[in-house]
Amino acid sequence: MEVKKAFTSATRTVSSSSLRERLSSLSSLTATPLKPVKNLQAHIEFAPSKIPRKRRLQTLAVAIWSTLIALATFAFVFLLSFPPLWPFLAAYWVWIAYIDKSPEHGGRMSPWFRSLRFWRYFADYYPASFLKTCDLPPDRPYVFGYHPHGIIGMGATCTFATESTGFSAAFPGIIPHLLTLASNFRAPFYRDIILAMGICSVSKQSCSNILKGGPGQAITIVVGGAAESLSAHPGTADLTLRKRLGFIKVAIQHGADLVPVFSFGENDIYRQMPNEKGTTLYSLQKKFQNMFGFTLPLFHGRGLLNYNLGLMPYRRRIVAVIGHPIHVVQCDKPSLQEIMHVQQQYIDELMWIWHTYKDEFARTRKRELSIIE
Repeated sequence: MEVKKAFTSATRTVSSSSLRERLSSLSSLTATPLKPVKNLQAHIEFAPSKIPRKRRLQTLAVAIWSTLIALATFAFVFLLSFPPLWPFLAAYWVWIAYIDKSPEHGGRMSPWFRSLRFWRYFADYYPASFLKTCDLPPDRPYVFGYHPHGIIGMGATCTFATESTGFSAAFPGIIPHLLTLASNFRAPFYRDIILAMGICSVSKQSCSNILKGGPGQAITIVVGGAAESLSAHPGTADLTLRKRLGFIKVAIQHGADLVPVFSFGENDIYRQMPNEKGTTLYSLQKKFQNMFGFTLPLFHGRGLLNYNLGLMPYRRRIVAVIGHPIHVVQCDKPSLQEIMHVQQQYIDELMWIWHTYKDEFARTRKRELSIIE
């Protein structure tokens, strides 16, 4: 009987110690998943709770513009949920698809809309500005070539699609039209907003229609396009320009002076995944571009409430230096030699801008400006 009690006591002792071991191991297992969360919190730099109201409004303005296509599309789909609105929405869609030709004929620019305080907050976020190197007389049309493309081209929007940086005050009599892909004008509501900003289609017909408007009419073309956006890395200025002759030909055909614009800081507001030539990612992006006419750079920036994780651009200064105009002689059918001659003058002026202002506005550059294509 005593032996049995001793055995039972020993069994209980072993069981209690085993139970403690299991509980301790269980507690360690439940604590383990918390470590990645702590590490994630350690790597995300959250914005402080006390930030000046002006800076919050700047961030909000950029957040709205960065998601405007999605917001406009959502608004259109939401309105579709109300059957009484269907006739109006159908009529609006027919207007977009078949009737309204504004994107090809100079848009519907609204000076009031371009001058809203919203755009001032938008530009002050980076901050974005431009540097005027000379006067541009409004007695002729102009073709502005904007470099580099960057991921989205925020500096081009600030300078040529709004009055946030004071373009019209600096160049009185010049009416700027920033040009973009025609596909952007198929997005409901969004198209009407960018038309009010003076943004138009980048098609050849659109360029011709605007420049035929007479003296003072100006178009701004982000020359590098989708191909150049794949080279948009901080501290670099790799331009796609050698094979871009169409905008020069258009300028010659309409007797429009060419004005190079280099935007320091445009490539610094986003970070892009490594996609050098020869990598699988680069090949996939080029195939996508060949199929759809545009590409999708894999980039990241900051968030609405943090400084290092999200799709909003970083706060980096953008300065668009507007160079000296290159006068061209009007010719309906310029030869390739004439176009190449003007292109060389254009490149020389662009390089002058870079070498003159790089030490002031590109101090953190990793390498010099390079024309890669």
